[in-house]
Amino acid sequence: MYPIQSDYCLICHSVIMPIIGWRALFSIEKEKYICSTCEGKLEKLEGEACRICGRPFHLLEEKFQIGDLCYDCFRWEEDSEWKNLLEKNHSLFHYNEFLKEVIAQFKFRGDYVLVKIFVEFVQKELSKMDMDVLVPIPLSEERLYERGFNQAKALIVESGFSPQELLTRVHSEKQSKKSRSERIHVPQVFRIEPETDLAGKRVILIDDVYTTGSTLRHAAKLLKDAGAESIQSLTLAR
Repeated sequence: MYPIQSDYCLICHSVIMPIIGWRALFSIEKEKYICSTCEGKLEKLEGEACRICGRPFHLLEEKFQIGDLCYDCFRWEEDSEWKNLLEKNHSLFHYNEFLKEVIAQFKFRGDYVLVKIFVEFVQKELSKMDMDVLVPIPLSEERLYERGFNQAKALIVESGFSPQELLTRVHSEKQSKKSRSERIHVPQVFRIEPETDLAGKRVILIDDVYTTGSTLRHAAKLLKDAGAESIQSLTLAR
């Protein structure tokens, strides 16, 4: 009698037992990378949310809601320099303590294999979006050397798509060390490849975490100037 093959959760390393039943006998079961317990700790973003950034209104005090926008997006949109650059951000999960630790392990401690946990979720979300070009948010050369890979590019590649690396980062100070106001008012942090022509193209920016939207809007500004018809973004967490 052959042993039952099992997978291991990439987060807690517990055994993931295969589903046993008639349906499993007649279908190709996908390899599992996360156990049901850990997957249950991923909080999907649901319910009424900001039209642009996707921030759930039930997690936001009413005084910080202005119509169908959160106060952050309202401030971006009332500034003529930044208005209408980012059409919509799609985030998969709430940035709770569990996901914060998983992303830290993936992003800062170089555990590349953790990208596989998110592949199916990314593929499903992208299948619902109109797109021509997928652009990863770049790291500075220093950060890329430290980590060994760009987590945004990894999400695209492992999900079976081809990234278009049109942007390079010219400002390397860590955004996580800035205040909210400082993140919003930083000078342009990216440079676009010369002669980039995105005329009529629908662009999706990929990043790991949406915080203030500063990083994505700085990227969107350059892509819009290069002719992009629309720019949306997909992030793991909000």
